Amino acid sequence: MPSRSAALPVLLAHLDGSSMLPASSAGSDPVLILPGGPCRGPEYLGAFSGLGDEHPFVVLHPRGTPRSGGLSRGWWTDADDVIAAADALGVDRLRLVAHSAGTRLALAVATRYPERVESMVLVTPPATWLSGTAYDGEELPADRHDPAVAAAIRALEEPDARTGAEFRAQFLRQAPASYAHWGEAEQEHAPIGAVGLAAAHAWFDGIPDDAVAQVRAARRVPTLVVAGDRDLLTGLRPVIDYADALDAELRVLKDCGHYPWVEQPAAFREVVSDWLRRRSRAAG
Repeated sequence: MPSRSAALPVLLAHLDGSSMLPASSAGSDPVLILPGGPCRGPEYLGAFSGLGDEHPFVVLHPRGTPRSGGLSRGWWTDADDVIAAADALGVDRLRLVAHSAGTRLALAVATRYPERVESMVLVTPPATWLSGTAYDGEELPADRHDPAVAAAIRALEEPDARTGAEFRAQFLRQAPASYAHWGEAEQEHAPIGAVGLAAAHAWFDGIPDDAVAQVRAARRVPTLVVAGDRDLLTGLRPVIDYADALDAELRVLKDCGHYPWVEQPAAFREVVSDWLRRRSRAAG
């Protein structure tokens, strides 16, 4: 079942350029979490394997998520919001933990503001766009005998939804394919966090044509990439090559899909906490 630790403090992106409002319980030198979706309500992160019990975490609610509102200006430009978050928190150099689509935002921050990023953890990142490696999800093990999973895999091949209602329905149809197994915890987790068609489209607006080249040429930031060996959304080989392109440390969690804190919470907590401890020692 999902971790029941206390909810993490949040930080809302203000759309009018004013200062952000950090949670008073954020603690000193917090780790900033960038959720995926894109622009999915960060409630889906839950207690994030209880990592907040060991490390000071704050979750950014980016533009386009329900609590911050508005629409993204594109993940490349929204890097400015992450720097605004760092300034609001009084953090000179950020420790970022990003999930899925949020990993693009993390890479934009590290590329555009390398002096402001101390380290990154990139969890189950979409990878083909950066690595150039073909998707290999059809080769990964999956519970294809489970009717719900089999239907979800077929749904991954559907044309893109055209309305907000269709987008949400399609997201839920595809959900069973995003976990290694479609069990009780996974079914409880899948509907958490609002998703929206307009917000998802806006996430990809205004991305420079040379964004990939800029990311690959940027100064390297100490990075951990966490993959699931049964992640049908990203595939595995593309993520392995993505980590290699970033000179990142790679940890592949066994029997795990796209949401490791739900599927393998103990292993995920150990891997991320170990990384953060090691980076703290290196920085200190």
